Amino acid sequence: MCERYVLPRQDEAEREFVPAHCWWKFVPSFNVSFPQYVPIVRSHAGSTEGVMMRWGFVPRLAEAVPSPNEQPDICLEWLGQTPETRDPWLNSQRCILPMAGFYLWQLTPGKYRQPYFVSLMDRPVFGVGALWERSESKDGDVIESFSIVTVPANPLIARLDRTNQEMPAILRRKDYPTWLNGTPVQAKAVLHAYPENWMRAHPVSPRVNSPKNNDPTLIKPVPSELPRLLTPLTSFR
Repeated sequence: MCERYVLPRQDEAEREFVPAHCWWKFVPSFNVSFPQYVPIVRSHAGSTEGVMMRWGFVPRLAEAVPSPNEQPDICLEWLGQTPETRDPWLNSQRCILPMAGFYLWQLTPGKYRQPYFVSLMDRPVFGVGALWERSESKDGDVIESFSIVTVPANPLIARLDRTNQEMPAILRRKDYPTWLNGTPVQAKAVLHAYPENWMRAHPVSPRVNSPKNNDPTLIKPVPSELPRLLTPLTSFR
């Protein structure tokens, strides 16, 4: 599961994804929470575009009314298998969420939920697979929204969050075009747990628990009663 993440600068996201059309406008955020409007990259009319979209999947038949029990993500095994996701999955309504990192919480022996910041070793900005949908009310109100796709956790993430063995579907750079434009079978084939030895994680301040806090100090390491989780640098794209 992914409930909070760090949003990079707009120019960094544009260098990473090189969208043909940039309709988005945003500033960095160190504590993006669900639900809100955030930047995504998608394919449209044969090219890519960067747009703002609601994080929080609103099904087409919901008529632009968010569900009271909506979730920030959907696991890989349910893609195309539920009534809400079947049409957008078969219609290739896939998008990419730019990230600089995300947060997880680990339950310590003292029953304290220690937040951790998770990032990639050699990719300051990376893309996470997501599924989007368009929902329109009878009055013409439109919501375009998405849900993050999750995959079974790698060992690093599994050690951090033992209560939820899922992690965001981090995409390799070479797989961006396949995720956006490939067939459903091809797109699903690029979804897998990102290797743990190309990731790192460190404990951060509990200030991140409140979405009201949003500054660079949120991702700085702090002492923890648990060992710092860090893995060797290797190249992976």
